Amino acid sequence: MTNATDTTYTYADLPGLMGLMTGDEKHGPAATSTLDVLWVLYDRVLRVSPERWADPERDRFLLSKGHGPMAYYAVLAARGFVPVEWLPGFGSYDSPLGHHPDRTLVPGAEIGSGSLGHGLPIAVGTALGLRAQGLHEPRVWTLIGDAELDEGSNHEAIAFAGPAGLDRLHTVVVDNSSASYPRPGGIAARFEAAGWSALTVDGRDHEALYGAFTAPHPGRPHVVVARVEPKSA
Repeated sequence: MTNATDTTYTYADLPGLMGLMTGDEKHGPAATSTLDVLWVLYDRVLRVSPERWADPERDRFLLSKGHGPMAYYAVLAARGFVPVEWLPGFGSYDSPLGHHPDRTLVPGAEIGSGSLGHGLPIAVGTALGLRAQGLHEPRVWTLIGDAELDEGSNHEAIAFAGPAGLDRLHTVVVDNSSASYPRPGGIAARFEAAGWSALTVDGRDHEALYGAFTAPHPGRPHVVVARVEPKSA
């Protein structure tokens, strides 16, 4: 994939792309914790591209962890959704790349996000809406942080999606041990109790992530818990 300047970017280029974004950014760990998950999804899993990001048959990716979007913007730039030239303006008054993504300003962004607990409920509604329209091929992906599981809205979504058999729904939980109320027995157990397919992997291992993302889960929504290093202070 190339961007507007016909430069091909790889995973190794992402730290440099993130380094172009300066300014008063308070959520660096939230961004870096998601970098590998985002790259594997956009490089090898999601059926979406700059040419078809408005196609009804595309996969939908919803970044719930939108309060740390630098990695997201870097991956979107690397994959050609937004110009690399936008990155240095990150967070400035007239930049489309805000401290939270805005779906009306950022090509490829499905939702405006940042407030904890919104992405998974919206993803459930998106999966239901696609089913109601008879669109059975698009997959819905959402990326949340482990701390978002402190929010009751997510647990309502988890409890609904399993019995509803939303097998086009996929969630990635990036676990950097930042939850205030971690669930005894682990995150995967919470989803499994509600009828989800669940796998836990090393969130820095690209092959493990790809295998978990593409694992079959007939009749059930699927969650991948991607464990990364604990968030530093």
